[in-house]
Amino acid sequence: MKRILFSAYSLDVGGIETALITLLKNIHSKYNITLILEKKEGIFLKDVPKDVKIITYNPNNCKITIIRKICNLFKQLIFKLKYKNKFDFSACYATYSYPASFTARVGSRNSSLWVHNDYMNFYNNNVEEYKNFFYKLKIKDFSKIIFVSENDKNVFLNQFKEYEEKCIECNNLIDFKKIENKAKENIDDFEESKDIITFINLGRHEDKQKKLGRIIEATKKLNEQGYNFRVIFVGSGPDTLKYKNQAEKIQNIEFLGAKSNPYPYLKKSDCLLMSSDFEGYPVVFIESLILGKPIVTTDISDSRKDIKDKYGIVVDKSQDGIYNGMKQYLDNGFNMEKFSPEEYNSNILKKLEEIIK
Repeated sequence: MKRILFSAYSLDVGGIETALITLLKNIHSKYNITLILEKKEGIFLKDVPKDVKIITYNPNNCKITIIRKICNLFKQLIFKLKYKNKFDFSACYATYSYPASFTARVGSRNSSLWVHNDYMNFYNNNVEEYKNFFYKLKIKDFSKIIFVSENDKNVFLNQFKEYEEKCIECNNLIDFKKIENKAKENIDDFEESKDIITFINLGRHEDKQKKLGRIIEATKKLNEQGYNFRVIFVGSGPDTLKYKNQAEKIQNIEFLGAKSNPYPYLKKSDCLLMSSDFEGYPVVFIESLILGKPIVTTDISDSRKDIKDKYGIVVDKSQDGIYNGMKQYLDNGFNMEKFSPEEYNSNILKKLEEIIK
């Protein structure tokens, strides 16, 4: 049985952590897996398969530079002596974690870096900062670079054409049975309505990326034109209060807060609404398709390739774009194609086998 290593930051709530747990659950019986965490904490710790070994690699953060450097050099030496090339495959799964990058690169000659986001947008299209981010991760030392979307891979190759042969696109697996089961749970703060269309937005309220103000202003404009519908926001974040103030006088917008289980809300709604400026590959896309809900989304990630005309409506990244998408759905609805989560996961598992071998 092959020995493989995954490195990450922690197992707290987040898209990367959710994807990692789903991956481990799908492959743990095939491989001898070790998981390295900077911090052995988070609500997903309990979900790690019992046969996955967890160890920690936590860098020293002493404020005295010379002490910190000496301690970390010693830690690196110990780790190399114990684990250097001891695995058949290793992966830095948390893109942003430099310690995870180090442990993955040391653990195997067959090492991979997982890229979960469009970091060019994250760095406000600053090419120098984008390139420095990947240089610090030491991308030249990885044998493979895995992207969860075609868009992220293309953005990377615009700056690092020399690594084209290393780059592979591989979407995240999805635990569709868990989603289907959790969507059946009862909720008492939201009622399904067959009289009006319900749009739902799921996610963090952070304006730099999510741009939820576009939805609020589009809703206001559609109200003025006499459309009958409602919008619910499930989530929270640093800009929640800003959005609530913006929507204060709009009667058909509801803020329901963050939910540990958002799936019943999605199931009882009619259409997922996404207004972001950038994303990696939104897991909520696949969650929505599993529950049979069409999508109105801005042109993010691989939405034109995977969503447009098959599962929903793709619009410009603007307030007018969101308005036009909502209006199109209200006027005509959307007949989406049938989505097979089994086939979706099967294709990813085949690709993972190729990556790991």
